[in-house]
Amino acid sequence: MENNNLVISIARGYGSGGLTLAKKLGKELNLPVYDREILRMASDQSGISEEMFGQVDEHIRKIFLKAKGKYKGKPLTPEDSAFTSDDNLFELQADVIRQIADTQSCIIVGRCADFILKDKPNVLSLFFYASEEDCLIRLRKQVSGTDEELIKRMHDIDKHRAEYYKYYTGRDWNDARNYDFCLDTGVMDYDRLIEVVKSYIEIKNRKI
Repeated sequence: MENNNLVISIARGYGSGGLTLAKKLGKELNLPVYDREILRMASDQSGISEEMFGQVDEHIRKIFLKAKGKYKGKPLTPEDSAFTSDDNLFELQADVIRQIADTQSCIIVGRCADFILKDKPNVLSLFFYASEEDCLIRLRKQVSGTDEELIKRMHDIDKHRAEYYKYYTGRDWNDARNYDFCLDTGVMDYDRLIEVVKSYIEIKNRKI
């Protein structure tokens, strides 16, 4: 490894329990978990409101996704007229993600972190998914609505995550080749899933 930090990026399908797994894994390994906190940190560093960072996800839905791979790896300065553009807001978030990964061991959820940090040997990228039926079982306990509404919500959110990922990385979000380890979360309970992930981390670390 280029440093002693262990950085775990987690991408997850909606309803897979990925965020819950990230938090449980963080407690088990004593690692901080970063999700929407990245927006606040990017806001603090840039002086741009956190609300504007949160709106980037929504804006991508409305863009005709012809141009792929928009991430350039370098944010603009405040003097640039495009400083508050959606693309630069993503760059500012990415800059925060790189700073976090360079300075501490942690878990980063979503936000294309696997791609942003793909050249760092101390990063392990995980993807959690589950069948529609298994996701629906979880969502029934967490979100109100009919099964039809929950399934539509599931498909809409996963479609958006895939479009967002494609727009900034040029890659397919659910392509297993983008990640070090993919895990079907519907095959066992959270405790056993955590043990599987920990075992993989130990094996991977021995190879680095």
